[in-house]
Amino acid sequence: MLQQKGVFNNLLVMSHIIADENRFALMYNQTATIIVMTQILLPFMVLPLYSVMKTISPNYMRAALNLGASPLHAFYKVYMPNSVPGISAGCMLVFILAIGYYITPELVGGKDGQMIGNWIAYHLKTTLNWGLCAALGAILLGVMTVLYWVYNKLVGIENIKLG
Repeated sequence: MLQQKGVFNNLLVMSHIIADENRFALMYNQTATIIVMTQILLPFMVLPLYSVMKTISPNYMRAALNLGASPLHAFYKVYMPNSVPGISAGCMLVFILAIGYYITPELVGGKDGQMIGNWIAYHLKTTLNWGLCAALGAILLGVMTVLYWVYNKLVGIENIKLG
């Protein structure tokens, strides 16, 4: 779908949005990695959101609308704060899955779309530099710990619920 002669580029050429010689390079770069990881990880974000949002009573929105709030204001002031536990659970789940991705960036990212998992695997298999692999793993663990601490301070782990 994302290759030079793929479905996406062919649709753009057939609809005369781009010329045949100006096709987008959507494979073997960082863009391909982001597109494919988004497509794969989207259900892991949607399912926690859905499970929390289905438990929010519609009476809250009706009450806000009856009290004079616009639909957009009622959404931001009533519905959004009630769905924060699902948003936080989805973000945590997607982040944890994305940080350890190895095969997807390897297949579609090429040389430019590499993630830290690919760097660790490369140095472990090719250069046999286990010290660098350990250092990269320790950096990854440190960054994850700091991000978890910030997440816990901002959202609170006890606020995560899945429906």
